Amino acid sequence: MKPVGPIPEGFQTLDAELAVSGQKASTLVAMAGRTPLFAYSRSMISDRVASLREAMPERLRINYAIKANSFPPLLEHVASLVDGLDIASGGELEIVRAAGVSGERMSFAGPGKRDEELEAAISAGVTLNLESENEAHRALAIGEKLGIPPRLAIRVNPDFELKGSGMKMGGGPKPFGVDAERVPALAREIVAGNCEWRGLHIFTGSQALDAGAVIEAQANTLDLAHRITRKAGLELPKLNMGGGFGIPYFHGDTPLDIGRVGSALADRLESLPETLARAELYIELGRYIVGEAGVYLTRIVDRKQSHGETYLITDGGLHHQLAASGNFGTVVRRNYPLAIASRFGAEPHEVANVVGCLCTPLDRLADKAHLPRAEVGDIVAVFCAGAYGASASPSAFLGHGPAAEILV
Repeated sequence: MKPVGPIPEGFQTLDAELAVSGQKASTLVAMAGRTPLFAYSRSMISDRVASLREAMPERLRINYAIKANSFPPLLEHVASLVDGLDIASGGELEIVRAAGVSGERMSFAGPGKRDEELEAAISAGVTLNLESENEAHRALAIGEKLGIPPRLAIRVNPDFELKGSGMKMGGGPKPFGVDAERVPALAREIVAGNCEWRGLHIFTGSQALDAGAVIEAQANTLDLAHRITRKAGLELPKLNMGGGFGIPYFHGDTPLDIGRVGSALADRLESLPETLARAELYIELGRYIVGEAGVYLTRIVDRKQSHGETYLITDGGLHHQLAASGNFGTVVRRNYPLAIASRFGAEPHEVANVVGCLCTPLDRLADKAHLPRAEVGDIVAVFCAGAYGASASPSAFLGHGPAAEILV
């Protein structure tokens, strides 16, 4: 038997079923007209942003990284709650613009930006987080061609990392950002050109649950920004400090103590050096804002035995939930939070494997999980599905197509 991860707070039981924002799982499926289905809770997202505002220093602004989830109704709701949005492609630029968000509220990071993406971003007033000297030169040339001074920041590859992070984005050789020691010279070069200088972007890692590690990374980020700015001899208008705030996915995980993080950051901001005193300060979060507010609902279409083990076969799978299947950077596969939504709260009765409908042994949603007995027609819920579910899974694989999505 293998334990499942912790079910996030905020979900309810209604008539012995899982409920999201007061709507039963069966009702949500009826509203969508089918399974599989991603259901996102509007109130849980609002509560998460409110708790962030309360915990963090008042000066600190919050950006949403839309790669976590760009479902248009959800994106529009999040955009109304946060201060800015971070994009990573020209396609995401179009998604955000379609949601009615102006380019001035966006920043654009990511290696390999094509010239047409740079042109679209510059035309829309988006801040470009430059990933290399070459990208800086291309952006300046495109801005000159358009007659628009581009809004330019530099993404820094720092000389440290976020300890314990699930995915390290800085420290050592990386395709992301400009190595810290080269940033001052590049900053002076682009400011001498015809641009609007927008500061630094320093992103060290993601999915950290250790408050001490986050506090240390934020302190190191502020120190590095000070050193770069002082060496460049420039004023720093903006510092995007990245994010890294994680959520509990697996048995034994504990939530990040954001109260401790916010308190330490507030203390640090009281004694900033002159180089940072007037800078706009941002954190950049995706998963932490929306991850726990989403649930993936998939229906059991078959129940079978094989060599003494029970298999619950669903109409969903890794084509919608790549991360839950263990195929999105996980070294050792562990079970996500999972429950039988149509028997929510019932006592466990059997050990079962929950798998998807794809013709590959990689398509697993839970291994040897202790669950209530489930039958064909019952609905399985996979939690922590609000981030990197629909947005990070191969929905075209084997022709099954995307899941439905709904915001309630």
